[in-house]
Amino acid sequence: MRKKTYIFYLLLIYNFGYCQFSPNIHNFSITDYEAGNQNWDICRSNEGKIYVANNIGLLEYDGIGWKLFQLPNKTTIRSVMTYKDLIFTGSFEEFGYWEEDKYGDLYYRSLSDLIENKISPNEEIWQILNFKDKIYFRSFSSIYVYNFNNVRKIQPKSSAVSLNLVDNKLLVSTINNGIFSLKNYQLIPFYYNDTLFQTKIVSITKRNNKYLLMTSLKGSYFLKENTLTSTKYAINNKIKEHQLNKFTSLKNGDMLFGTIKNGIYITDSLFKVKFHINKENGLKNNTILGQFVDQEKYLWLGLDNGISKVDLNSANYISKYTSNKLGAVYDIIKYKGLLYIGTNTGLFYLNNNSELNFINGSQGQVWDLSIIQGSLFCGHNEGTFIVNKNKLKKISNFTGGWTIKKVPEYENIYIQGTYTGLVKFEMKNGEWKTKHLGKPTIPSKYLVFENSNTAWIANPYKGAYRIKFDNTFDTILSFTDYNKKGLDSEYNLRVYNLKNDIVFKTNFGWQKYEPILDSILPFKILNKKFGKNSSIISKELSNPIVLKDEKGIIKFKYLQNDSVVKKIDNNLVKSRYLYDYERISKLNDSIFALNLDNGFMLINEKFENSRNIYKPKIEGIQINDKKIDISTIYENKTINLNYRDTISFSLSSPKSTNHHFEYKIASSEDKWIKINKKHLELTNVKSGNYKLFFITKDNLNNISEIEEITLDVNPPWYKSWKGLVLYIATFISVFIIFYYLHEQKIKKEKKKITDKYKKEQQKLLREKALENEKNIVRLKNEALQSELKTKSKELANNAMALVKKNELLISLKNELTKNKDTFKDYYFHKKIINKLNRSIKNNNDWEVFEENFNQVHDDFFSKLKKRHSELTPKDLKVSAYIKMKLSNKEIAPLMNISIRGVETHRYRLKKKLNLDNEISLTDYLLSIM
Repeated sequence: MRKKTYIFYLLLIYNFGYCQFSPNIHNFSITDYEAGNQNWDICRSNEGKIYVANNIGLLEYDGIGWKLFQLPNKTTIRSVMTYKDLIFTGSFEEFGYWEEDKYGDLYYRSLSDLIENKISPNEEIWQILNFKDKIYFRSFSSIYVYNFNNVRKIQPKSSAVSLNLVDNKLLVSTINNGIFSLKNYQLIPFYYNDTLFQTKIVSITKRNNKYLLMTSLKGSYFLKENTLTSTKYAINNKIKEHQLNKFTSLKNGDMLFGTIKNGIYITDSLFKVKFHINKENGLKNNTILGQFVDQEKYLWLGLDNGISKVDLNSANYISKYTSNKLGAVYDIIKYKGLLYIGTNTGLFYLNNNSELNFINGSQGQVWDLSIIQGSLFCGHNEGTFIVNKNKLKKISNFTGGWTIKKVPEYENIYIQGTYTGLVKFEMKNGEWKTKHLGKPTIPSKYLVFENSNTAWIANPYKGAYRIKFDNTFDTILSFTDYNKKGLDSEYNLRVYNLKNDIVFKTNFGWQKYEPILDSILPFKILNKKFGKNSSIISKELSNPIVLKDEKGIIKFKYLQNDSVVKKIDNNLVKSRYLYDYERISKLNDSIFALNLDNGFMLINEKFENSRNIYKPKIEGIQINDKKIDISTIYENKTINLNYRDTISFSLSSPKSTNHHFEYKIASSEDKWIKINKKHLELTNVKSGNYKLFFITKDNLNNISEIEEITLDVNPPWYKSWKGLVLYIATFISVFIIFYYLHEQKIKKEKKKITDKYKKEQQKLLREKALENEKNIVRLKNEALQSELKTKSKELANNAMALVKKNELLISLKNELTKNKDTFKDYYFHKKIINKLNRSIKNNNDWEVFEENFNQVHDDFFSKLKKRHSELTPKDLKVSAYIKMKLSNKEIAPLMNISIRGVETHRYRLKKKLNLDNEISLTDYLLSIM
């Protein structure tokens, strides 16, 4: 059944012309792979990586990003081939292979040095081929055979232009000498014909028991039983004109012709062209330098400027209009064998000769194409037209025919939503009659019927309205605004009738009208089945319904079987969607057309879901920017890390398509996190044992098997045995230090107490000594006072004795004077009187008194004289006697003067001392210490 559907699908494409469509093409420019513009050869390894021989080195593509590896001499690489885990390359005077090291990086090993006679000068290796565990490197002048031990050199007599494996034979095509078979390092003639002289044989294959020879400029030939005949196929003219450079025969019989001048032709087994892919319909460049078809049926093309990937497996094809001739496509319909295309520039159709034709008079915006009662209606910016092949007939002047719907239970009445409201279409007597239904004149982009007399309209900016018509549909009986009756949002609103339910798609999900409550409620079932962010884009709401989600993924949803969902994720067309005007039209039972900017895409409903998604591979690991041996990781699946190390992973899944990677760390959250491109870096990893999971996930949410790895993160040093040793050592050290400090503190306290005690003792001793000194001083003072008293007493006694003496002598003198007559001897009397006078006036007595007085009264005389230098000795004597508190009567005998004389002298002395009257002479003299 699938084969029949596919054949029918191809018939549809052929009907409209192969040149109008092409498989999905993805181009890579220089800015994508960041290398030279020319890509000479291309291949894919068993693990899925693409390798490209580029002008400046070897390119590697893992499905997400490109890497460039350069030869030591940085020359151009002309050829590339993978064998097991090795990537063989050939370049200028050099060939060898690349191999992954233990860190996952490619490194190069040259084989040129193994050649006995060295590689020929100026030689370039243009082809590499594997045959019977040997690798063959072909230049124009030589063939080098590497048996994984040494290299043997074989030199044909003429330039070798291709190597081909046919029927387990290795055939060598030369430019002048025909075809040879290479066996046991010997070239054995296989076939020669003058027709092939000076001919570049691009390829030799086997087809229908005949050898098929493809040449660059002479077309194709069949060789059977040494007879060479031209194939006479029409493709010969194409490959002659555009110079064939590469040829590939597929298992299904299709053939690929890569040319120098006009891209690539894809034919069926009968050489009939199915597709021509060139720059006009999406190819990056018209010069095919290398081509390779992988196991996933992707055609990889190395171009003169860029790289292209063509999906040969897809049943969906894109129209090839790259000249902006069409403009934005809004609706597509198949009518009477022709494909009509409504665009913003007018109406087009494809005829059976693969020609795109514009219908005159259709200039302007086409909104809707519908077949009504056998006629093709065109809802246009200028009104509504009936289309008859390439002619238009206007049947309505009401502008903006967005949508037109049949009234249920009425055969000939239709209602159309336009810029200015609703218009009635009715077939009467073979003619279409139209009538505007009057107010309201709200733009009615979406229109559905609830029943024969009730309809709903929706406007992306004004919300939803329910309309009731009269029985003739000439009048609107009621027009009810439902924007305030539970509608989530008035904007970007669409309305549908799904299984007799009126449903709405809003910015926040799906809702439906509940007649019993006369309100709009959330539609949980549809939110779950369709998704809140998915919109219906299929024009017909029959099975299947086509949805588009927020990621641009298209889903075919089958209402009778929810488990079946077919998805299309085509990055090439996402950028060409017409936002809010996406529409898929059904052309026949299994073929749909998706409108795009400047074209459309044909989709086969029977297409297979997305290709397989493959488990991610860890290609490289770095810990703290240091690469580690990957092989050790794959042995035990455990990575040992130190606390707070930084670890980064490089992932790849080369066989997956439109994919990314996600990871999670086993925890209670169990949340998958998307990885940016293919590198994951985990920083400051904490201690513990973690399960780290990786998956590959494509844009259709298909997921791969889980790649699991364990991170065993050592605890920080302070939680390890080292930390324990350090803690013990630290504890012991702290204890010792504490003990030492404690002892020192005790010693210090003891010393402090001792010092304090000593200080207190010394203080006490000092105080005692001071007290003793005071006592001594006191005692001395007391002794001195006693001595002073004694001396004063002695001084006073001496003074009194002197007074008594003088009084006695004076009295004696007076008696002798009175009785001088009693003396017989006058002279004797006089002598006695003189002696008495001398005794009374004896200065020695004064000097002794003065010395004793100074001792008692601390140099009284010197201090007094210092203050009053004008004092006479007599004044000093009077002062001394006054200080001794002698009365005038006691002083008079000492001075040998009268008491009156003493008083007079005291008066004079006070004057000399400049004492005021209030100041006592005695007090003043006593104050002098």
